Formats: sequence, C-alpha cells, structure tokens
Amino acid sequence: MAKKDKGDKKNKSGKKKDAGEGSLALAPAVTQAARAMRTLLSRNLADCGLYAGQDGVIQILAGEDGLTPGTLAQRLGVKAPTMTRTIGRMEVQGFVERRADALDARLTKVFLTEAGRASLDKIAAAAAECDRQAMKGLSGKEVKTLVRLLLAVDENLQSATGRG
Repeated sequence: MAKKDKGDKKNKSGKKKDAGEGSLALAPAVTQAARAMRTLLSRNLADCGLYAGQDGVIQILAGEDGLTPGTLAQRLGVKAPTMTRTIGRMEVQGFVERRADALDARLTKVFLTEAGRASLDKIAAAAAECDRQAMKGLSGKEVKTLVRLLLAVDENLQSATGRG
C-alpha cells in the first residue's frame, strides 16, 4: 500500500483540502519574509549611500524623469509628506533635483542627477544580492513557482481591496 503524501491531505468527503481549510499561517510568513528581504536590501543599499525607499524613487525617475512629488508618492504607495521628506533628503545627497515645470511654474518636478543615474547599477547589484540570498537552496523551478504564486496572492488581495 502506497504511503499518502502529507501535502495531499483530504477532508472527510474525500476531496482535497482547500488552502483556506488548513492551519497555514500565510500572512505572518509572507510579512516576515518581506520584512527580512527589505531589511537585507536596506543594508545592501546603505553600502551605496542610499536609504530604504530611495531606490524606488530612483528607479521610477530612471524610467520617467521629471515627475511631480505627488505622482512619485502615488506610484510608490506612500503619502505626499513622506515623499517630500524623501525628495529633500535625496536632494541633499545629490541624487535628485527639483525644478519648476517649464509650462506651469506652480508645479515642481523631480529629476535625477548624474549621481542618481550612476546609482542605478548599485541598486541593481544590491537587489540581485538580496535575491541571491533569498533563493539560496531553491531550484529555478521552485523560484518560478513561488513568484507565480505570490503574484496570484497579490492579485487576489488587490481585487479584495478594490484596487485590482
């Protein structure tokens, strides 16, 4: 008689258990993993002179330079005052500069400086090192499956909050 795989649990009716039926602690596990990844990424970025969250600003501006602080805040999912403080700090560090909009001087736009552009490779290296550490011991197939599942979880949660 073949042994039953532990991952193939069935309920009393003989049907496979739904993931929601088990005692899985999904939210704490995902939260802790995300927190650990962000901590390591922040440590790696600090070696480049960047603080947590600044990498996202630089990456967005690298794709589309000259955005307003409000647009940056919206894209990064932070509040406008937080973005204003981040931009101020980054301006002092020399990564970005603020300029009045050419068509509407009431608007302020944020642009990458040469130092900001030069930090893109460092950000990519810091993220790659974080990924390498997170994937240690996992096969390529397992990583692909994990990413696919996390994207599905994110989509489920986005639709539940009305943002998907």
